[in-house]
Amino acid sequence: MTSQEMFDALGEAFAEKIQDKTEFRGETTYTIAGGDLHQIAKFCRDELSFDYLLDITSIDNFDDEPRFEIVYHLYSMSHGFHLRFKLKIPGESGAVDTVSDIWPTANWHEREAYDMMGIKFNGHPDLLRILMWEGYPYFPLRKDFPLEGLPSEMPDVAFTKATPLEGGPFVTIPSTAGSKDREPRARPPEL
Repeated sequence: MTSQEMFDALGEAFAEKIQDKTEFRGETTYTIAGGDLHQIAKFCRDELSFDYLLDITSIDNFDDEPRFEIVYHLYSMSHGFHLRFKLKIPGESGAVDTVSDIWPTANWHEREAYDMMGIKFNGHPDLLRILMWEGYPYFPLRKDFPLEGLPSEMPDVAFTKATPLEGGPFVTIPSTAGSKDREPRARPPEL
């Protein structure tokens, strides 16, 4: 099956649910509604052999509505084709169904999008923060999050003094040697 045949099959099966199709440099992107994601994703896995979810990314369109976009990057290992889905969801009240039951790797990606952007995934088995601590009230990758950060109640336990860099395990000493010779992990330890 060629990539064109695969995309034609997807277009025929979900013609009324696909809002837009974009092709750029051999990559195809479909814009779909959030409510149609689970059904289309299951079809792509079962019927079109898109067996690998490469990534889920999120975009904050601050001051625009719908505020967030989620982008799903799929790959078919048996055919070697890439496919991308984009969907828009509203700001604070927006949520989309999980696809972690279709591609288990979505579990971590959805948790990251929740933790950094505040996007909720309905039906997710364990939607907890993965990078920030539980109870942290902000979402650091949103465009309204200040670059200097926000104050928190977290004690500065780990930052009691400056850490010297010279002589550290991954710091090289300035010299005229090439990068391979300066790299500390490239040399066997001296006995």
